Amino acid sequence: MAQMTMIQAITDALRVELKNDPNVLVFGEDVGVNGGVFRATEGLQKEFGEDRVFDTPLAESGIGGLAIGLALQGYRPVPEIQFFGFVFEAMDSIAGQMARMRYRSGGRYSSPVTIRSPFGGGVHTPEMHADNLEGMVAQQPGLKVVIPSTPYDAKGLLISAIRDNDPVIFLEHMKLYRSFRQEVPEEEYTIPLGKADVKREGKDLSIITYGAMVHESLKAAEELEKEGHSVEVVDLRTVMPFDIETIIASVEKTGRAIVVQEAQKQAGMASQIVAEINDRAILSLEAPVLRVTAPDTVFSFSQAETVWLPNYKDVVETAKKVLEF
Repeated sequence: MAQMTMIQAITDALRVELKNDPNVLVFGEDVGVNGGVFRATEGLQKEFGEDRVFDTPLAESGIGGLAIGLALQGYRPVPEIQFFGFVFEAMDSIAGQMARMRYRSGGRYSSPVTIRSPFGGGVHTPEMHADNLEGMVAQQPGLKVVIPSTPYDAKGLLISAIRDNDPVIFLEHMKLYRSFRQEVPEEEYTIPLGKADVKREGKDLSIITYGAMVHESLKAAEELEKEGHSVEVVDLRTVMPFDIETIIASVEKTGRAIVVQEAQKQAGMASQIVAEINDRAILSLEAPVLRVTAPDTVFSFSQAETVWLPNYKDVVETAKKVLEF
């Protein structure tokens, strides 16, 4: 195994699939010679050529339309939206076309498109770069939405996404790109989409979360352990369709739960998860299910990120409310 950052694991996954399948194409703004803003595609054009890894104009709508056409001709496009806050220009292609292709054609056609895009706060990006829009795309039936929290998960999930025959939105939290390293197999491997991972076992409280908030939740669990509380942390990994079986098994074990997301309370996935817990396991609950989220405002300017974004202290505070109920 090799020690990899998340960005290295993503590059490695792209390299694996470009080698394995000649129909895989990687394209987007500056992904060729420059290797992308974060260098996720660095070296891939040189290795696989300009016909397989290439730059596009600065036009997200064009990127989306190109991906649809290529998918219908038997290719497996892996376009990059440079920052997910720019996705609105491509939403007609994504929600109006890709997500509906299999249904509207009666299974004759599909859209094996994996849209990669960075997102997330804590790195002081300009406005419209960091927005947490996973809830918006997750509400569109026909799309799968994946958000890894570790390098190991990123590589296995991205390979699975590229091989999937339906469209996948693969979101990469910018704060996690180079924040730590992890042992990652150098050979190919896959992680099933739609399967959560219990990152920490516990018996008193379940924390259901995803993305960068996995690490804030794990830190909170360590703090709570000092006070004698055993906390389980469930990393969704795929936020749509999310792994309700693993969530319910955890909640039935602990009897208490909170849901943690970086997105605003009205956005993200927390509300849907809380509703599913109440639908399926309300008689197992010893306390209401609470949420830790950002405030319901537009994403803050970078100067205010540290007070706007939820952190492990917020998780600890909310967890104690549930534990002491």
